[in-house]
Amino acid sequence: MSTSLSATALDVKKHFTSSILLWVRTDQPRQTGMDHWKGPHSKIISATPGLEEYRQIHLAEHNPGRWPVTDGVETSIPVDRKIDGVAEVTLHSALSPLQGRKQTQLAYQDEINVFRRTLLYTGPPNSSRWYDVAGPGETVGPRALIYLRRRDGAGAGEFRRFIKRQLVPALAGTTSLRELRTQTFLPWIEKLWDTPNVAHDNPDDQHFHASLILGFTDTAARDAFFTSNVIAELSHQLTPLASAIHAYDVTAALTYVKNGDILPRYQQ
Repeated sequence: MSTSLSATALDVKKHFTSSILLWVRTDQPRQTGMDHWKGPHSKIISATPGLEEYRQIHLAEHNPGRWPVTDGVETSIPVDRKIDGVAEVTLHSALSPLQGRKQTQLAYQDEINVFRRTLLYTGPPNSSRWYDVAGPGETVGPRALIYLRRRDGAGAGEFRRFIKRQLVPALAGTTSLRELRTQTFLPWIEKLWDTPNVAHDNPDDQHFHASLILGFTDTAARDAFFTSNVIAELSHQLTPLASAIHAYDVTAALTYVKNGDILPRYQQ
């Protein structure tokens, strides 16, 4: 796999995106919760003014962790903190949340019907980056979602620079990817998404600081990617900066709002 692509060669679009990590209720079948999120709950969120894009990232029920074992880094996803899905909400501007307060209240009220825990992570405007790594006519097949936890003592600026200047070019340079999106997060604050009757417990040592969404042509390409020499080398480079790398298999990425328009039916 080639890794010669430079950071300046990548076409990137910058956005204002928030990610809401979701755990479905355990007192009903998991699929019941996932279906409610996919159906009735999606309609509430889609109707929110000020959205540029709204995607649901559905994660596989069995997700022990795709990232290869790395000394000193947590790559096995703890069962009690394993995420079921992520709401990826991209806004037109920093003022958009003010437009959507009414729908947000409806979302607050509906959460208890489907979720037991929800955590909102967000970054400053333009900190969400979507890289153009697909060729003309190429479609995205299976995806992986990766969460990174910054190591105690590692600087936030150094961490963000590594993602932008080294991690992204190395990933894009493999030529394996058909989608590449990154987010770097502001410090987590519970009150930003303090929904009623739903847990928001998030101990300091469980916080995340960045995420990546990777798309591939097929499952064979995804499998080969995580066992490649490039990933082994990146693990070595990330060890001084990251204390955890949780790589999830994605079962579906459903788009309900695209370019500001509510779609008549979600797109995969």
